[in-house]
Amino acid sequence: MLRAPVLFSWFASVSTLKGVGPAVAQAMQRLLTGRRAELAEQPIPTLRDLVFHLPGGSIDRRQVSAIAQLKQGDYVTLEVEVVDHTPPPRIKRRIPYKVLVRDATGVLTLNFYTVKGDYLIRQLPVGQRRILCGSVDMLHGNPIISHPDVIAPPEKRDEVLALAPSYPLVAGLSQRVLSRLIKQAVEKVSVLPEWQDAKLLEQRGWPSFHHALRALHAPIEAEDIVPQGVARTRLAYDELLAGQVALALSRRNQQRESGCVIEPNMQVMMALMKALPFTFTVGQQRVLEELLNDMRSGHRMLRLLQGDVGSGKTILAFAAMAQVVASGFQACLMAPTDLLARQHLQSLQPLADALRMPIALLSGKMKKPEREKLQAALASGAVKLVVGTHALFQDEVTFQKLGLVVVDEQHRFGVGQRMKLTAKGDAPHLLQMTATPIPRSLCMTLYGDMEVSNLTERPPGRKPIDTRAVPGARMAEVIEALGRVLDTGEKAYWVCPLIETPDEDSEVADLAAAEERARVLEKIFPGKVALVHGQMKLAEREAVMQSFAFGDKQLLVATTVVEVGVNVPEATVMVVEHAERFGLAQLHQLRGRVGRSERPSRCILLYHGKLSETARDRLRIMRESNDGFLIAEEDLRLRGAGDVLGTRQTGLPDFLLADMAHHLPLIRMAHDEAKLILHRDMNLLGERGRALRILLALFDYDQAMVILKAV
Repeated sequence: MLRAPVLFSWFASVSTLKGVGPAVAQAMQRLLTGRRAELAEQPIPTLRDLVFHLPGGSIDRRQVSAIAQLKQGDYVTLEVEVVDHTPPPRIKRRIPYKVLVRDATGVLTLNFYTVKGDYLIRQLPVGQRRILCGSVDMLHGNPIISHPDVIAPPEKRDEVLALAPSYPLVAGLSQRVLSRLIKQAVEKVSVLPEWQDAKLLEQRGWPSFHHALRALHAPIEAEDIVPQGVARTRLAYDELLAGQVALALSRRNQQRESGCVIEPNMQVMMALMKALPFTFTVGQQRVLEELLNDMRSGHRMLRLLQGDVGSGKTILAFAAMAQVVASGFQACLMAPTDLLARQHLQSLQPLADALRMPIALLSGKMKKPEREKLQAALASGAVKLVVGTHALFQDEVTFQKLGLVVVDEQHRFGVGQRMKLTAKGDAPHLLQMTATPIPRSLCMTLYGDMEVSNLTERPPGRKPIDTRAVPGARMAEVIEALGRVLDTGEKAYWVCPLIETPDEDSEVADLAAAEERARVLEKIFPGKVALVHGQMKLAEREAVMQSFAFGDKQLLVATTVVEVGVNVPEATVMVVEHAERFGLAQLHQLRGRVGRSERPSRCILLYHGKLSETARDRLRIMRESNDGFLIAEEDLRLRGAGDVLGTRQTGLPDFLLADMAHHLPLIRMAHDEAKLILHRDMNLLGERGRALRILLALFDYDQAMVILKAV
């Protein structure tokens, strides 16, 4: 996509910044690309990504402290004199390099565990004064700061003694390094033309886009960076307006475009019904009718299918795919992981065989000759039914006659991704499925370009999951009961919120760590325990999941990587440790990993310490309801009450700048504004329209730009 020159600096690689070597670039890739990593092999972070990485809080460095007054855990600013250096003996690398400093009230030791050359000699020359910032530890009553965040000469006092933004981090990237890089990026990106209405800015007291970014990255007061502050609110509205304009363009384009006409084939439908071991529920029959009516209408189907885990979404998708293939077109089903794609293939293979419709798997793990052979078959139309991962939408994969795209478990896809998916063929029908229902109050404004179908019934034979909240003090009882379940041959999950055991003095030291929990449970259930978490390599992670799904491992200890896309019918128990730390929608998704057979299933919510009122409400709702639609509404209500959990714990798309706990009212406002904008300037050709085109490109709505170029 050819971008306007004014955006070139925004989409420059972070590697163009001073101080970004291979290690820092790799860390920033993990930090900044997030869920976009699912849409591309190796997404390259840009200055836009870096500038949009907003602070989660602030560090106050304005008050200079005295060494004699320091306490454990304090974050302090000090002005000191350097007294002495004590390098560690070469044979004992675990001993830190120590620098002794003092002020008028006492002495302090600085510890450095990684030192290169004479760096510290130059940074902290003996006899010179320095300003330091860092967190205090106490050892035998003596204060220590390890690796200060700031070491600066006195002449930089005014620069250091300020309110500093505090950013979310990943391993390999320090607060000091990230802050310096963001500051560079803010200076390098070009100032963009104003796309907001001048009267709106005046009424709301909102700054310009560029001033809002600067205020967040260089706050004067702590209130400057809170989500409800004017700077963050302005930026959130920019992002939401871009989405709503793109949505309106997509809706208009959808109304113009014709889709392939798929006439229902009753012979195929009867053969499918005969091959199924069950009959459709009333709800499934209704949704199937909606799908068939959409595809025979002559207009392109763009439909969102919402249904709880186990409600039968996949079989309905296959029924639609079979009708498409029977009409001479191709159909594909895209899953978020290789494991889930293989599970889909395994469950759909018998049905495809019964209908005499060969089904193939396209995976990034395939060997090159095998993959190229399948790609050729898709391009020629020899293969009409395919299941795969995001590899299906790589540029080298082409279809002869793509009639239907089904996207599974991708509730975080926004309108930009929807537009890209449907551009893969000649206006193919699109069915997007989610097991995380979207609250009714948001559905029209976030998915206004799509028709929505809801599956609210569970298939016959599926029992409600018995959910109980249990205090952590009773963990031994839970483990004992778990042992009885494993003895029957059934399987279980144990989900923890952290991966590694944190340091003793960490503020999250009380949280269970997956690795430590796995070690403990392996001693109790030798040979039966597997461990999986998000920091494992994808191939390793999926190998572990395979051993749990199809092998002899019975207990999977995991972080929330099992939240979506795992189907193990033998699993009947889900234990969530520190359940009070999870959001409602995420707890419901985790619970949905069990209850996938006719066997009774249980979900144990282990909580620790005194519960907040919101946490108590969450656990109560989980105990009382198995209804994902009700839970979605309650989740939004609790989040709106100020419990900020992040969009990744809900069925909402991920946003770069907007936070639904605070910016929910802005969606309706942006929705109405987008309608007015396109009513006045339907092709965005006026002065404001041209600025809005830049806004669309800034937030990756490239396909919206294609629509505009086509008019």
